[in-house]
Amino acid sequence: MEEMEEELKCPVCGSFYREPILLPCSHSLCLACARNILVHTPDSESPQSRRASGLSSSDYDYLDLDKMSLYSEADSGYGSYGGFASAPTTPCQKSPNGVRVFPPAMPAPHQPHHHSSGALLPPPSRHQCLTCPQCHRSLLLDERGLRGFTKNRVLEGVIERYQQSKAAALRCQLCEKSPKEATVMCEQCDVFYCEPCRLRCHPPRGPLAKHRLLPPAQGRVSRRLSPRKISTCTDHELENHSMYCVQCKTPVCYQCLEEGRHHSHEVKALGAMWKLHKSQLSQALNGLSDRAKEAKEFLVQLRNMVQHIQVQMFQLTENSVEFEACLVAQCDALIDALNRRKVQLLARVNKEHEHKLKVVRDQISHCTVKLRQTTGLMEYCLEVIKENDPSGFLQISDALIRRVHLTEDQWGKGTLTPRMTTDFDLNLDNGPLLQSIHQLDFVQMKVPSLVPAPPMLQLEECCTHNNSATLSWKQPPMSMVQAEGYILELDDGNGGQFREVFVGKETMCTVDGLHFNSTYNARVKAFNKAGVSQYSKTLVLQTSEVDIKKLVAVAWFAFDPGSAHSDIIFSNDNLTVTCNSYDDRVVLGKTGFSKGVHYWELTIDRYDNHPDPAFGVARIEVMKDVMLGKDDKAWAMYVDNNRSWFMHNNSHTNRSEGGITKGATVGVLLDFTRRTLTFSINEEQQGPVAFESMEGMLFPAVSLNRNVQVTLHTGLPIPGFYTSRASIQS
Repeated sequence: MEEMEEELKCPVCGSFYREPILLPCSHSLCLACARNILVHTPDSESPQSRRASGLSSSDYDYLDLDKMSLYSEADSGYGSYGGFASAPTTPCQKSPNGVRVFPPAMPAPHQPHHHSSGALLPPPSRHQCLTCPQCHRSLLLDERGLRGFTKNRVLEGVIERYQQSKAAALRCQLCEKSPKEATVMCEQCDVFYCEPCRLRCHPPRGPLAKHRLLPPAQGRVSRRLSPRKISTCTDHELENHSMYCVQCKTPVCYQCLEEGRHHSHEVKALGAMWKLHKSQLSQALNGLSDRAKEAKEFLVQLRNMVQHIQVQMFQLTENSVEFEACLVAQCDALIDALNRRKVQLLARVNKEHEHKLKVVRDQISHCTVKLRQTTGLMEYCLEVIKENDPSGFLQISDALIRRVHLTEDQWGKGTLTPRMTTDFDLNLDNGPLLQSIHQLDFVQMKVPSLVPAPPMLQLEECCTHNNSATLSWKQPPMSMVQAEGYILELDDGNGGQFREVFVGKETMCTVDGLHFNSTYNARVKAFNKAGVSQYSKTLVLQTSEVDIKKLVAVAWFAFDPGSAHSDIIFSNDNLTVTCNSYDDRVVLGKTGFSKGVHYWELTIDRYDNHPDPAFGVARIEVMKDVMLGKDDKAWAMYVDNNRSWFMHNNSHTNRSEGGITKGATVGVLLDFTRRTLTFSINEEQQGPVAFESMEGMLFPAVSLNRNVQVTLHTGLPIPGFYTSRASIQS
């Protein structure tokens, strides 16, 4: 009950209420304190004078006066009352409870008023105004003054019971010497007993067994509550309150009703309204009790957080030296790794420099020898032309003519083109590393409960079209944890493992390049800084059947760094690849195919020293450190600047004329409907159908060395040479 004590103290004097009166604003004041804060106003500003000027009595309702009040808690400590312009202002003070109050107004010295006849006139009459120190509403008192306010008997009784509960412990009323502390009180006997006296004088059996025994404090309260005091009317002191006016919200007596003060008001029985308001107060207290319980639990949680933070800070302080040493060691390790990488990159620059010099010097040596041979042949032919013997000349002229033409052809096949440029094609890509350094930060410990809830797939918005699938999802309606992004996963269409196809903040995604006539399983999960949620429910999607006549099956994909050889160098969002090794290395596409018709192209961005890059398809377990087609897991076409060959399991077949140069385009067409693999160069078919009986999961594949750089182009229509052949066959 100690928390209730502030409710029982006057806001003016700070002590327990003494003779409390109830103001119309529902706050209470001690009667003596109310007298102390009264403000007197001149008669010229009285309600009667106001009514004489045409204002109604309703203009002086305390609500209206409150609206006119100029009092402000942000002012300089002075207050005035609207409507009383002539009233002097009075400095305000603060009560022990911290509430601003106005001290009693000091009466100004009155000078005698002289009439023309010389008689002294009495001072002008003054009216009284009271301001509630808690809500600052202003009230004009009538001729009854403070006697017009109702006495707050309930508050007076609560204070009396509270003070008694804090008094000395109750003593037994039957002990003859040195009364002991009472343990029970009999409600019927109205006697306090200690334990020995209860056993002796109030046995639990017999006629006293039906008596109700209460704890001493509860018994004292019960004694105070019975009999109940009967309140009397403030206007008619001889009349008891018997009714309750609903509009005025106050108890009234029978005589008040007879006088017509509450004419046309709704009046109800006092007892019925008493029970109704008790019930309403009890219901309101139930809700407030629940809030108080939640507040207590919340305070416990906050105190636990304070303790946890203090423990963490203590541990951090103790381990600060070790923590700083660990941080320095981690940063030093990053610097060491960067220095090692710098040495490797410098070695690559030197190696590239030496390689360029070697290629140019080799070409100089080769051209010098060939030029010496050509010059000797020219000098020999000039001497032969000088020969005057026709028959002897004709015996060797045909052979010399062929040799001259052959030598001329040899000079015309790129021999006079430098095999190496003077530019260094080494541009250090340090952007991602710098961004990672700027983002370097401490990993925060996360609370598991802050992980977002699993997303919900919106089935009405999920659909498939041809070999594309559109999926939509959202967070659960009652989720309180915000998701920062989502991860969408699909399987391979054959019930295989799931793989990520989308990571981002959007809640809708369209996945293209799927297999026709296939069944896919899709699921999505959410993530934030605290972690990753559980998966959503799995959604089954069916793609369309392949249109064999149109042969349209469009797929978009890039090269896969995860499965490529470590010597492969990626750029242009993994669409462009080259190699840092002189040996052939293999890289696969990120998307595998097992159904439909698929076509993609590769443009030759760089082609030095006539290497033999290979293009085709392979299984995921293909060898990555040899030319494509050397094992039985790949089907490829390798090509130089003059001709091409097909190769599978190290078997070379179908040599075809026509090679590649810088800017050339190599096309690969995989047709699972006919189970064939076909190649093209510059949009013309290269050789016959390369391979037949193609089946299973196959990935686009390329093998190359450092002298070649290619760029992948996907999402292309089927080329004309193939569609025309297909229409003829159909």
